[in-house]
Amino acid sequence: MKFKAEIDIMPHKELLDPQGKTLKKNMHHLHIEGIEDIRVGKHIHVELEAPDESSAKEKVELACNKLLINPIMENYRYEIYPLEA
Repeated sequence: MKFKAEIDIMPHKELLDPQGKTLKKNMHHLHIEGIEDIRVGKHIHVELEAPDESSAKEKVELACNKLLINPIMENYRYEIYPLEA
């Protein structure tokens, strides 16, 4: 069965986010007011083959924990969807 995973990776809230701070600081140049905070992360789209959704989740967890994230600095969440044949 084919699945797709949509993975969002964000820095831990306790860590500084210089990219987000720079974006927030410069919003007023675009006349966008009321922005209280901006955090910048990554979004990863993965298509994978697995016998079932549980196995697909295991693969995504393994990929995130072994390669895609730095657990010291980042956390993640994901959604798995079956792909139509």
